[in-house]
Amino acid sequence: MVRFFVTPEDLESDSPVLSGENARHARVLRLKEQEQLLLCDGQGQECLCQVAQASPDITLTVLERRPSSTEAAVDVRVYMAFPKADKLEHVIQKATELGAYEILAFPSSRCVSRPDEKSLKKKLERWQKIAASAAEQSGRGRIPQVRVLGSFADALTHAAQADRALLFYENEEAFTLKMALAGSYRTVSLMVGPEGGLSESEVQQARAAGMQVCTLGRRILRCETAPLCALSAVMYDAGEL
Repeated sequence: MVRFFVTPEDLESDSPVLSGENARHARVLRLKEQEQLLLCDGQGQECLCQVAQASPDITLTVLERRPSSTEAAVDVRVYMAFPKADKLEHVIQKATELGAYEILAFPSSRCVSRPDEKSLKKKLERWQKIAASAAEQSGRGRIPQVRVLGSFADALTHAAQADRALLFYENEEAFTLKMALAGSYRTVSLMVGPEGGLSESEVQQARAAGMQVCTLGRRILRCETAPLCALSAVMYDAGEL
């Protein structure tokens, strides 16, 4: 079923009207009267609607309001040190499809990419659009927020609040992701470093902050592969796959 993301205020109306890009998209789809579609507020709520009028404006009638059925029961936040090139865009797109609740980028000592404040503003706009597009394509009821944290310490403070706060380190050999996911949990943080990995001092800082350091196996994964691998494993363990 076709879905459109609208504002929470639009979702409150009993007779919402599609406007802007949504209206243009609806006309391309040639929606007709009586056809049904979904309106989503991007925050986990949706409305089942029916087209009441297709021209000149596309006016809808709300049939049912409900929580989105496509959102995961576990909230997983992905924390990624700034990678080079467009690797973060790839992670944002795929993590959104897999069900990530939020994606957060941060600087670390070995980051080659260190965008300044001006470029970050433009990048954030693009990153959020990528998340919105991926959410629409994959049938999400929520658009993950893409955020930037100012320091590695800030990232640790945020990440450590989860029920399972996990940092993946290539030199860890004993503690596995399977071990880390034993028992019940509602929130998970997944943290990875940049291309050069995290330094030993950063890993020790993470341990002190309450992060559980884990291995993702005997093979060293690229920085853009590791978070998606871990996210997929968490979703499987939580019964979402």
